[in-house]
Amino acid sequence: MNLSATAASRGLEPERILVVRTRFVGDTVLAIPFLRNLRRRHPRAQIDVLVEQAPGAVLADCPYKDELLVLPDAAVRGVPIPAALSTLFANARWLRNRHYSRAYILKRSLSAILLVRLAGIPHRVGFASQGGGLLLSRAARIGGHRHEVEVFLDLLRVDGIPVDDGRNENWVAPDVATKVDRRLGGLPPDRTRVFIAPRSTAREKEWPVERMARVVSWLVNERNCEVVFCGAPRDMAMHQEIATRAGTRAARHAHDMTSEFNLRETGGLLARMHLAVGVDTGLLHVAASHCVPVVSLVGPTDPNRWCPWGTFSEVIRAPRLQRPWALRLRQALFPLRGSDLHWPIGTAAMNDIGVEQVEAAIDRLLAGRQAVLPSRQAAA
Repeated sequence: MNLSATAASRGLEPERILVVRTRFVGDTVLAIPFLRNLRRRHPRAQIDVLVEQAPGAVLADCPYKDELLVLPDAAVRGVPIPAALSTLFANARWLRNRHYSRAYILKRSLSAILLVRLAGIPHRVGFASQGGGLLLSRAARIGGHRHEVEVFLDLLRVDGIPVDDGRNENWVAPDVATKVDRRLGGLPPDRTRVFIAPRSTAREKEWPVERMARVVSWLVNERNCEVVFCGAPRDMAMHQEIATRAGTRAARHAHDMTSEFNLRETGGLLARMHLAVGVDTGLLHVAASHCVPVVSLVGPTDPNRWCPWGTFSEVIRAPRLQRPWALRLRQALFPLRGSDLHWPIGTAAMNDIGVEQVEAAIDRLLAGRQAVLPSRQAAA
C-alpha cells in the first residue's frame, strides 16, 4: 500500500521519509537510482537524505529528494565511548524532532541503525550486517559480489517496492552550466576533453604518477586532447607533478581547475567531458552518472561492486590476482555461479597495469563515442 498516497487522500500530512547515506562521494552518487525508485513509489512524501557535508553536494540538484541533512553534531572517530554516546543521543533527538515515519539506511553501519532506532522512526529498512538486523523492521542480506547500485535497490525490494532498470542519471543546474561553459570556452573547441582523476582516498588504489604522466603526454601529443584535472585541494600537487612529467607541450594543454569549482560544480564540469580516466575514485562515478564514458583503473577494488554504472566503460585490472586464504575458503564453501560475476574475485596490484593497456582502452572508447557534444547530455 502506498502510504503517502493514502495520507494525501485523507487530507493528512505527506509521509516523512529519511534516507541515510553518509560518507564518500561515490557511494552517495550511486544512491540516485534508489532515490528515483523511492520517489516513484512515494510521489508526495517528504524525502530527506542524511549526508556528510562535502559528499552530499553530489545530490544537490537531484529532484528526487527534498532536503539534504547534515547531523548537527558530527561523529568523531577515536573519541571516548561516553562522548560518542552523547553525540549519538543528541543526533537522535534532533532526528526525532523531525518526525520521520520511515527510514532507509544505505550505510552498512551499526551506529547508523542505532541512530535511526533511537530517533523513534517506526519503519526501518537496512542491511542485515554489523549485528543490527534485530533493530530493523526489514533487513536485506548482502550476497555475492553484486554492484552497489543493486545492493541499494535491494532495500526497496525487501520492502515490497518494485524497481526499474536502475539506470544512471544526474543533473546540472543552469547557474553551474553557465559557469562551466564560460570556463571551457577558453579551450580549443576542436580538441577532445579528457578528465583525469589520479588521486584516491587510499594510496593502494593509486597508479604510479609517472605512468599517468605518460598517458597525459600521449593524450595531448598523439590524440589531440585537452586534459582537465579537478579534485580536492590536496590533489593539486599531484596534478602539477603529472603535468610537469608529461612535458612542456602537454603541460600547456593540461588544466587544473581545482581552485575554480566546488564539488557540485565539478559534476557540471564532468558532464562536459568526452571521457574520464582515473583510479577508483568517487569522481569517476559522478562522470558515469552524467553518461560520460569512463576508463577505470582498479587494483584492490572489486569491480563487480564498484565498476562505472550505466555508461560505456573500460575497467583495467592486472590479470595476476591475489586470493587470501579466507577468500579461497569462502569461495569453496559458498561457490558463486560463473554468470554471477563479470570479473574474477581477488585483488590486483596497481603497479601491474601497463600504460599500453590504458591507452588501448581510451582508444576504444574514443572511437565509439557519439558525435553529440557532452553539453547536450546535461539537464538544465
